[in-house]
Amino acid sequence: MKEKIAKIISDKIEDLSYEQVMELLEQPPKPELGDYAFPCFRLAKTMRKAPQMIAEDICSQIEKPDYIDRIETQGAYINFFTLKDAFAKEVIDRAIEDTYGSFDTGNGKTICIDYSSPNVAKNFHVGHLRTTVIGNSLYKIYSKLGYHVERINHLGDWGTQFGKLIVAYKNWGDENLVKEKGIEELMRLYVLFHSEAEKNPDLEDEARAWFHKMETGDEEALEIWKWFFDISLEEFKRTYKLMNVEFDHYTGESFYRDKTESVVNELTEHGLLQDSDGAKIVDLSEYDMAPCLILKNDGSSIYATRDIAAVEYRKKTYNFTKCLYVTGQEQKLHFAQVFKVMELLGYEWAKDSLIHIPYGLVSLGGEKLSTRDGNVIYAEDILKEAISKIKEIINEKNPDLSEEEKEEASRIVGVGAVVFNDLYNQRIKDVSFKWEHITSFEGETGPYVQYTYARCSSILRNVNDFVLTKDIDYSILTDQSSVELLKEINRFPSVIVEAADRYEPSVIARYAVDLAQAFNRFYTDNRIAVDDKNVRDSRCVVTSITRRILKDSLDLLGIGCVERM
Repeated sequence: MKEKIAKIISDKIEDLSYEQVMELLEQPPKPELGDYAFPCFRLAKTMRKAPQMIAEDICSQIEKPDYIDRIETQGAYINFFTLKDAFAKEVIDRAIEDTYGSFDTGNGKTICIDYSSPNVAKNFHVGHLRTTVIGNSLYKIYSKLGYHVERINHLGDWGTQFGKLIVAYKNWGDENLVKEKGIEELMRLYVLFHSEAEKNPDLEDEARAWFHKMETGDEEALEIWKWFFDISLEEFKRTYKLMNVEFDHYTGESFYRDKTESVVNELTEHGLLQDSDGAKIVDLSEYDMAPCLILKNDGSSIYATRDIAAVEYRKKTYNFTKCLYVTGQEQKLHFAQVFKVMELLGYEWAKDSLIHIPYGLVSLGGEKLSTRDGNVIYAEDILKEAISKIKEIINEKNPDLSEEEKEEASRIVGVGAVVFNDLYNQRIKDVSFKWEHITSFEGETGPYVQYTYARCSSILRNVNDFVLTKDIDYSILTDQSSVELLKEINRFPSVIVEAADRYEPSVIARYAVDLAQAFNRFYTDNRIAVDDKNVRDSRCVVTSITRRILKDSLDLLGIGCVERM
């Protein structure tokens, strides 16, 4: 319908292309303003008329097609009122297909997404949830657009912090305690190192020396490091399993340690490497950036060196169209430096292909989380707490469910509640955990959307002879709440494209709430289980399509659904 209206308008305007008209056409916020509206402000400069006069002139030239009820102007807008049954038929004809919302835009193209990336030997705390759920959602969104996506967990498994941990383990550690408590004990040692180093600064030198041993292949240093790595990865994977998150590659910083020498040689050959008090840097002052540190004065590599090596490896291995980095906004300068160095090395594709996707902080009770100070909360504990709270609610609301159904529903809805709370916020904004909001079955929450899905499932279960078909009476779907629901259904494909273009899963989350709210208004206004088969079937078709799109929307956020709760 939008395409047809855009064609009508573009045929009457020389100054705008069909594509430009499509971009400008909008859905008015109120039904009394029409189903589609075209603003004429942009034409005022070229036509040298007031926008209101332009709207009236264009409107007078349009011959009303048979699928339009009426065309009116209001101020600078041309408002199109479609025939409701024709609109319903067009929406359902497309939305009823299994491929609705799927695209082939990315066919033959690869996107790499670097996300989650917790630090080895440090617990997977609630702050890591943001990068994990945002990255996982972007993977699903781009897959829906037809891209092949490489999911990369760039573990923080290399650097001076491991020298610190080895010093702490050598001085105050116990092998059996590490085996028994895992990351919890490693974290205790890490925090202890910093408190002891404040009293004895020589410990920092010892830590640098142990990391230098790791860099030069010392057997003992690498053996301890690998032990810490294995302990950490096992615990990380337990949390990922709870979240139903998977990765194609766990290639952390250590994977690139034998590739940093070629980076140094390449920078040297291009005349980019400079000496700075014994360290090696790339001067970026011309671009209003601090220098990019490549080698420390003891010859050890640094984050930037390994990230440059990672970019080159990924481009060579996957030939990506884009490589996305989902990390906190505090790393904005770091990635700006790395991307600029890639450009200076002559890689023209770096300008458009390397993209940092920043996000805000996570807090509990308004307090920022700090690993060094030991002020941390495990992500696994947060998820389990959410599951427990949801189970209490389910026990109260639906005690007739079997214990197995309660367990399954509590896990899916509890984890989904935490994920949805994060993704409903624009990623650049800070997120605070408030249990009374996260686990609510009312309002703009994950449980509300999941409950709406379960309600759709319940309705369809109770209609024994329902068959999903286009052969229905579309005139039944012309009341206001039906039309408003159809408008939301109609938005789904464009919402996916917008979320991908903006790298913003919140677009999907907010749409899911809008769709759920529209369905619940439709459900309140229209009885579905009625004797009249025409009425029942028409409303069941809309219910079935809504159910599938709710499921698809939640899946794009990395959230599951349950049939009963």
